[in-house]
Amino acid sequence: MAAAPRVLILTASYGWGHHRVAQVLAVAFRRAGAQPAIVDHFRELVHPAFDNASRALYYGILRHAAPLWGVAYWLGDQIPTTSRLLLGFNSLGTRKLRRLLDATAPDLVVTVHATPAAALCELQKRGRSRVFHATVFTDFVAHTQWIFEQVDRYFVPAEEIANDVFAHGIPRDRVVVSGVPVDEEFMRPLDKSAARLALGLSARVPVLLLMGGGQGSVGGLEGAVRVLREMDRPFQALVVAGRGAGFAERLRHLCRGREGQFRVFGYTESVRQFMAAADLLVTKAGGVTLAEAMAVELPMIFFGSLPGQEARNERFATGLGVALVAKSRGELREAIFRSFDDASVLQSLRENIRRVRRPLAADLIVESLLGKPARLREAAS
Repeated sequence: MAAAPRVLILTASYGWGHHRVAQVLAVAFRRAGAQPAIVDHFRELVHPAFDNASRALYYGILRHAAPLWGVAYWLGDQIPTTSRLLLGFNSLGTRKLRRLLDATAPDLVVTVHATPAAALCELQKRGRSRVFHATVFTDFVAHTQWIFEQVDRYFVPAEEIANDVFAHGIPRDRVVVSGVPVDEEFMRPLDKSAARLALGLSARVPVLLLMGGGQGSVGGLEGAVRVLREMDRPFQALVVAGRGAGFAERLRHLCRGREGQFRVFGYTESVRQFMAAADLLVTKAGGVTLAEAMAVELPMIFFGSLPGQEARNERFATGLGVALVAKSRGELREAIFRSFDDASVLQSLRENIRRVRRPLAADLIVESLLGKPARLREAAS
């Protein structure tokens, strides 16, 4: 009996999406008979202090100087991964990564963040690793710092992103259009009426779901709640504040006296149920949130998207007609009114989502890497 393939999944805890994709892939690999292990590159292969400090800096910039992150993201997209201007950043964690590879001897490494991808490629350039290396994109963007000639296979969200990867010189046979991996629960249909009943919501009044990612205080979530508070029409709102009890309490205080309309939650594992109950999602354009909403055919309005990858996700989604975008509170109010006053708006968004969604991404990636081409063709069709 052949030994189960050992799969090392390298991620980083910057934003919620990378780690979530790593978890989804680990489940899919385990279901296929492999032995996956997830390693946080910055925390485990660089240093916990570096991880804490760099994440604090990252979120501090996003909260207080978001345009600065937008500039840094744009500059990074202009610099080749071979440039000396990166000041050796691609070598971060390579020493411990090499030790990990030697100790665990994985059959396959999957990276879901650019920095561990860079570190592994650096080892491969030095001839110190020959392991098969696949990279899975977690946003609808082909950013230059994700592109390395040493990567054996890329899994990208859409044909448009694949074309951008080709433009960086990556051969077509090394790029698979898979979608962004989402949990298998987003593939299963849920009844809207049952979901609303379970949440104590009326079946007759429109439901809006407001989300802001794992760190809900970063972005426009509070502004979206304030817009809804000023709306003089029937609606119900599910508000997911994310991690951080202080922010959830602030939103509950903001909604005091309107508890019949607003239900405020902190971090929750019930996103699938919330999406099933909702008619419309108001959110910033995180890559995994976008993929999950598309998987369940939930129309979206993007509001408060951050510069950088979220701005690019927003551009991608609105270009395909799967979401509306609001740049101000006034535009958000108008977009909500238009969505509920004109049934064709939501219908058009759903039809466009149905045309481009790829909810089977995780299984397609696993089947491609473990060598099951028949099911790969079936999943891609």
